[in-house]
Amino acid sequence: MSFVITIGREYGSGGRYIAQELAKKLKVKYYDGQLLTKVAKEAGYAEDFVKENDEKKESFWNGFFSNGMVDPININTPTQSVAFATFDTIRKIAEKESCVIVGRCSSFILKERSNVLNVFITAPMQDKVNRAITYYGLDAATAESKINKENKNRAKYFNFYTDDEWGKASSYDLCLSSDIGIEESVDIIIEYAKKKKLI
Repeated sequence: MSFVITIGREYGSGGRYIAQELAKKLKVKYYDGQLLTKVAKEAGYAEDFVKENDEKKESFWNGFFSNGMVDPININTPTQSVAFATFDTIRKIAEKESCVIVGRCSSFILKERSNVLNVFITAPMQDKVNRAITYYGLDAATAESKINKENKNRAKYFNFYTDDEWGKASSYDLCLSSDIGIEESVDIIIEYAKKKKLI
């Protein structure tokens, strides 16, 4: 039976690297930016259009008139079009293959499936700042501000399209702080997946 592990993550937590290493260890496909090529192909969009509107929060007025999950029948913005095309692609992938998927509300989109493990990666602020400086080229003065802004945007996107709450423990099967190390985090997720008889 195929399985899917979704990885939600705070900016600077190393969640993307954990997802990559997890996919390598489990010898399954990894979907993050690569997902967008698939979305563009299946939805008939230009790839640049998909990338430009990927994981973008809605404007104030669109968010103001929404109440809980957005109704896919009333799609009226490019970001909504891309979001729902992405969700459809995630469902199709989950039907066909084992994989690790990063972000894009995948934990909510697939939460009713028994073969899915939803993980959220966090980290202490100083660890996130250090990672942002080391890997993203930010200076110490702006790193924390960037982290807070990116995480706020991720929360807005997730909360706009779902009736769950981004980063809330009850929205996931496993929440993990990456300060124990990337490899150690990967090993814990694999062990947890084994205990759940997912893999």
